[in-house]
Amino acid sequence: MNLKIAIADDNSFLISAVKEKLSFFKELEVKFTAFNGHDLLTKIDENHNIDVILMDIEMPVLNGIEATEVVKKRYPHIKIIMLTVFDNDENIFNAIKAGADGYLLKEVNAKDLYNGIKETLNGGAAMNPSIAMKTLKLLRNPLNIEKSQDIENIKLTTREVNVLEQLSKGLSYGLIADNLILSVGTVRKHIENIYKKLQVHNKIEAIQKAKKNNLI
Repeated sequence: MNLKIAIADDNSFLISAVKEKLSFFKELEVKFTAFNGHDLLTKIDENHNIDVILMDIEMPVLNGIEATEVVKKRYPHIKIIMLTVFDNDENIFNAIKAGADGYLLKEVNAKDLYNGIKETLNGGAAMNPSIAMKTLKLLRNPLNIEKSQDIENIKLTTREVNVLEQLSKGLSYGLIADNLILSVGTVRKHIENIYKKLQVHNKIEAIQKAKKNNLI
């Protein structure tokens, strides 16, 4: 069964590069591409039979984070993986808060991109090592987040932190499962939970304030 993909990016060269990576896998079919969030929403309203959107963040008219929020409200079944050159903390948390299901850097190789798409469709979350590391860093500095309710919102279990640590080393779900003596399904569930917890954490201002004061 073909997996239907849409790509949103304002750089036609990068769209071509992503399409080329996807072309190695017969089951992936690019249904359409869009140059900004508004263009994407117009095309999705005409054809929402899409499994995954690979979404750039920095786009004119309507950026990727704004577009993600709208798509998730209208078509919650569509998975969205942010594909960006930036891995800064604010982008990561704003994207997850908007409902993104995964977050990969554009330099990702074809196989990792394919695996990220498959994992996300299976209920996991595409998350590259540097993103996992930044997430860990934030979670390890709860004292920098001022209100206690914020700390509660992003409290991870020891097991979830273990999974995140393994992810930050660039390990596959299979290897993480072996190392932690878990099933791949359990690893996937932990990653899904991590994303859910990050989503409820919506006090970005506190993080920004901590960053401004060089606390994180």
